[in-house]
Amino acid sequence: MAAEDGGSPGTAGPPLPRVLCDTAELLSLGGDAAAGALWRLAEPGRQLDANVVRLPAGGRVDTHTEPDLDVMLLVLGGAARLDSTDGEHPLRAGVLTWLPHGSTRAVLAGPDGVTYLTVHRRRPGMRVQPPEAADRLRRSLGDGDA
Repeated sequence: MAAEDGGSPGTAGPPLPRVLCDTAELLSLGGDAAAGALWRLAEPGRQLDANVVRLPAGGRVDTHTEPDLDVMLLVLGGAARLDSTDGEHPLRAGVLTWLPHGSTRAVLAGPDGVTYLTVHRRRPGMRVQPPEAADRLRRSLGDGDA
């Protein structure tokens, strides 16, 4: 199976499970870890996106609303606060949080920073399609029957 089909490059057969990352090793970097994504799921043919993110002490992911994707957030180390329209929620290592699409949220790292894993469905990439594809879509939505 080709890598773009989800298999391993140069192998035939179904895709195989793989160990991708040792989060304990990432956590061992502690405050020496750079802020931002420490690891990203980048396997070809995947249906998910995942990131291990490090925010330094006082670091913040500003308030935003994700209109399309549900996100799971698992705190691996440190602590943070999740701000949402229903208030503030403390997050510590081991806490698993569901951030449903359409929800407004912000994350504020605690005094020692926070490292967390996020997982969500992969966003489809932009695809080049022939011009008639837009016409077909409009007709299917009832906009092009005039």
